[in-house]
Amino acid sequence: MSENKINTGAIFKNEKKSAQSHPDYRGVVNANGKEMEIALWLRESKSGVKYFSVMMTEPFVKDNAPADDHAPEPLTPQEDDLPF
Repeated sequence: MSENKINTGAIFKNEKKSAQSHPDYRGVVNANGKEMEIALWLRESKSGVKYFSVMMTEPFVKDNAPADDHAPEPLTPQEDDLPF
């Protein structure tokens, strides 16, 4: 969890940007007590004015489910399977 105070945050240059669609800057902010990830793209309007386009999302949480979803179910005897 972030150590940001309410309504504060930190944004850093995205050193791992490898495609035009990736944000130029990324960070974490605390918005009204809720931690949010923030992404910024440096844009230029048609009139030549530079600005930041911003997107905020909830932090990504990795699912702890097992990687092998195709594991067979354990066999349990059924009444109809009895040979007698």
